[in-house]
Amino acid sequence: MPPRRHFRITAALLGLVSALSLTACGDPADGTGSAPGSGAATAGSGDGVQINLGPDQKRVSTSEVASIAALVPAEIRAKGTLDVVNSAGSVPPLTFYATDDRTVIGVEPDIASLVADVLGLKLRYHPVDWANIFVGLDSGKYDLGLSNITVTEERKEKYDFATYRLDNIAFEAKKGSDWRVKGPRDVAGKAIGVASGTNQEKVLVDWSASNVAKGLKPTDIKIYQNTSDYYLALGSGRLDAYFGPNPVAAYHAASTGRTEIVGTFSGAGDALQGKIAATTKKDNGLIKPVHEALNTVIENGTYAKVLKRWGLGDEAVPSSELNPPGLPNTASLARGGGRAPP
Repeated sequence: MPPRRHFRITAALLGLVSALSLTACGDPADGTGSAPGSGAATAGSGDGVQINLGPDQKRVSTSEVASIAALVPAEIRAKGTLDVVNSAGSVPPLTFYATDDRTVIGVEPDIASLVADVLGLKLRYHPVDWANIFVGLDSGKYDLGLSNITVTEERKEKYDFATYRLDNIAFEAKKGSDWRVKGPRDVAGKAIGVASGTNQEKVLVDWSASNVAKGLKPTDIKIYQNTSDYYLALGSGRLDAYFGPNPVAAYHAASTGRTEIVGTFSGAGDALQGKIAATTKKDNGLIKPVHEALNTVIENGTYAKVLKRWGLGDEAVPSSELNPPGLPNTASLARGGGRAPP
């Protein structure tokens, strides 16, 4: 196994082992745990609760709904697969590698699997670099993006969205800091890490520009693409904080005990609750059946089982929304969107 991949897997698994008491996991009967004798690697919390870390996930499943499957565009029905793209990475509980260092597991793959079930399609999962998610959707190489993607007004010009989770973002700092982030002034002059092309970067750029206009110091925005790199920088003091998706930050802080959350915000800003959404190329006909599939699994309870499995019940939505209001456009940065860093 390549050294970097081995490090990422080890870090992810250690985080899972430590955080099991905070992440609710179900039993094998409903697909939210490992089945006895399955041979899957598991980690236990000491009270009998286990989470499956192996490639055989025994995922929560649901039945095909013929009326919704009939809405799938003909070319996708003909190939019989739903090609779902996600940013490659090792960031529990969103998306990370199983013990075989190949199989991508987490809440995003589980939700993709439920959608494929309802649509009567075989799921094919494609982990890629973040930028290639949108390149692949644009070209038609991939059918659907599920990668902690925030709805933005700019993205709605090119893509259609069906929401499935709330989008909250957080500042994670070394534990014991008396520093708290309540707004732009609190990051003036601070070194903050962020993943490129995310709405976290967009927020920081806007905040820094606002601070400079008021005579305050700019924020030193540092770009990272690998989980291990930004956590090493945070631990060594080269960063004051890392600004990323709240589920990832909260999970890491709870599992390691070395960091803490010092500020949380909606991914869409103060005036709007951000939403995470399944993403398709605009007007290609797929978003309607995906939207109906999401509402089906929300209604039948399998969606709740998936979120419970990964400890994300507090980010549940009561129903999927089609192209809701998103993160507003700004002149300062032509990119945006929440996602888990690879």
